[in-house]
Amino acid sequence: MATKVYIVYYSTYGHVEKLAEKIKKGAESVEGVEANLWQVPETLSDEVLGKLGAPPKSDVPIITSSELAEADGVLFGFPTRFGMMAAQFKAFLDSTGTLWRTQQLAGKPAGLFYSTGSQGGGQETTPLTAITQLVHHGMIFVPIGYTFGAGMFEMEKVRGGTPYGAGTYAGDGSRQPSELELDIAFHQGKYFAGISKKLKGTA
Repeated sequence: MATKVYIVYYSTYGHVEKLAEKIKKGAESVEGVEANLWQVPETLSDEVLGKLGAPPKSDVPIITSSELAEADGVLFGFPTRFGMMAAQFKAFLDSTGTLWRTQQLAGKPAGLFYSTGSQGGGQETTPLTAITQLVHHGMIFVPIGYTFGAGMFEMEKVRGGTPYGAGTYAGDGSRQPSELELDIAFHQGKYFAGISKKLKGTA
C-alpha cells in the first residue's frame, strides 16, 4: 500500500503554492509514495481578498481537519504574518481539536515550509513557533537540516529556506520563488517522503 503524504497549505498570493507544487513533485519521486495537495479554508471574504489584490484560488481541494488522519505524513505550508503562521492556517489547526483528543495524528511525521516578505521576516521564527502545533498533536517533526548540501550555504543570492524547511521570499509580492528555493522544496518533498515511507514500514 502506498505511503500517503499530504501537502497542506495556505497561500494568499501564490508563493507558498509554488513551493507546495514542487514539494509534491519531490515526494512523488520516491517509489511507493502518493502525494496530495490540499488547501485550508479561506477565512477572508472575497471583498477583502480583492482589496488585497489576491489572485483567485486554484482548484486544489479544500481539506477538512478529519481528513488529516488519513495521511501517513503531512507537510504544512503557510505565509508568515509578523513572524508566525498566517491566521488562516492557525484557524485550520484550531479546528483539529477532535484529532488532538483522540491522538489520531500522534506518531505521524510532519514538516514545515513557508514564505516571508523579507530576510528578517521570520524564516526561522515561523517554523519555530509552528512546532508547538505539532508537539501538542504528538507528531514527529522532520526538518531538512543541511541534507540539501552546498545550496544551503549560498551567500551570493537571496535564498529562502532554512534547516527547518523550504522557504521563499515574497518581497512586495512581485518576487517569485527562485530556482534554488524550488530545488530545496523538491528536496524537502523527496527527503520527507523517504522518511515517511520508512516510518510506515516500521509501524
